Amino acid sequence: MSSNAATAAPDRVVTMRDVAKAAGVSIKTVSNVVNDYQFVSDKTRDKVNKAIEELGYVMNVSARNLRRGRTGIIGLAIPDLQMPYFAQLSSLVIEEAKKVGLRVIVEPTLYSREGEFDALLGSQQSMMDGLIYSPLDLAVEDVEDLKLEYPMVLVGERIFTDRFDHIATENIEGAKHATQYLLQSGCKRVAVLGTHPGEDIGSASLRLRGYKEALEEAGVDYDPRLEAPVGMWHRTDGVNAMNALLDSGANPDGVVALNDMLAAGAMHAIQMRGLRIPEDISVIGFDNSDDSQYLSPALTSIAPGLEAVARLSVRVLNERIAGQNPLGNDSPDPIFRKVASTLVVRESTRSL
Repeated sequence: MSSNAATAAPDRVVTMRDVAKAAGVSIKTVSNVVNDYQFVSDKTRDKVNKAIEELGYVMNVSARNLRRGRTGIIGLAIPDLQMPYFAQLSSLVIEEAKKVGLRVIVEPTLYSREGEFDALLGSQQSMMDGLIYSPLDLAVEDVEDLKLEYPMVLVGERIFTDRFDHIATENIEGAKHATQYLLQSGCKRVAVLGTHPGEDIGSASLRLRGYKEALEEAGVDYDPRLEAPVGMWHRTDGVNAMNALLDSGANPDGVVALNDMLAAGAMHAIQMRGLRIPEDISVIGFDNSDDSQYLSPALTSIAPGLEAVARLSVRVLNERIAGQNPLGNDSPDPIFRKVASTLVVRESTRSL
C-alpha cells in the first residue's frame, strides 16, 4: 500500500476527500470518476481508481441517490408471498433490480382492497422511486382517480387501466393451449378447475375464456357441469373442487387447473379415489412453479414467462425513473407488452 493510503485511518470510513488527497486531484474530480462522467482523461481516471482501490473507498450510494432526488429503492406489491407464482416473481424482480443497482421492498397486499390502496399511497412510498404492482381487487373507478407522484408498472393479468405501463402474461392463450392439448391427446370431457363466477377482469376470467375458446374451435359443447369454481387458488381448494367434480358424476377425463397449486390438490384428490394420472384423468396446471416438476407424476403446466416479466418490468420502471421513454419508444405514452407462454409437457398428461 502506498504512503498516501496510510493517511486514512483504518478505524474510520474512507471519504471522497481521502481519495482526492491520495490521488492529488480535487473532490469534484473524484466525484466525476465515481459517477462515470465521460469528460475525464484516462490518466486522471486511472489515478483516481488506483487511490480508490488502495484506500478501500466504498461509494455511499444512498447519499449519491438522495442528492439526485432518488433513493435507489423500488417497491413490489403482490397479493401473497406464499403463492409460488408470486414468490418466484419476487425473486426474479429482485435479481433483475440488482443488475441495475436497485433494491426492492416487497409488500404483500394480502388479497385486500385496503392493502392494495396502502401499497399505492402509504407512507412507505416516500422512500421508493417507483412501484411494480400486481393488484387483484382494484378496478377502473379506483385507479383512474389516483394521482401518483412516481412511476408505476403493472404486471400480471388484471387489465383495468391504460394509464400506466403494463407487462402482461398470456392467460387466454395459455389456457387455450392447455385445453387444446388435452383434447388432442384424446380427452373427451375436459374440466376447468378454479373459476371465479361473476369475475369480469382477472386471471380466472381470462383463463376460463381461453378454455371456452378451445372447446368452441374443436367443436365441443361447453358443459357447465365441468366448470369447478373455487374461493382461492390453494391446494385445499383444488382438493375440494376436484372431489366435488368427481362426486357430481361429471366424469372428467382431463382437467385444466387454473394454477399449479389447484392442480396439485386435484391430483391428490384423484389419486385418493384410486384413479390413475394420466391413464384415467390427465391434469394440466398453470404457472409452471418450481414444485410442479417434483409432483408424482410430474405436472404438465403452462409457463407464463416470469423471467421476461421481471426483466421487462424492472427495465421499464428504471427507464421511467430516469425520465426516459421505455424500451426505446419515441412516444412517452404508457406501453403494453404481453409475454409469451409455453406448454411444458411432463407425465401428468397423455402423449399426443
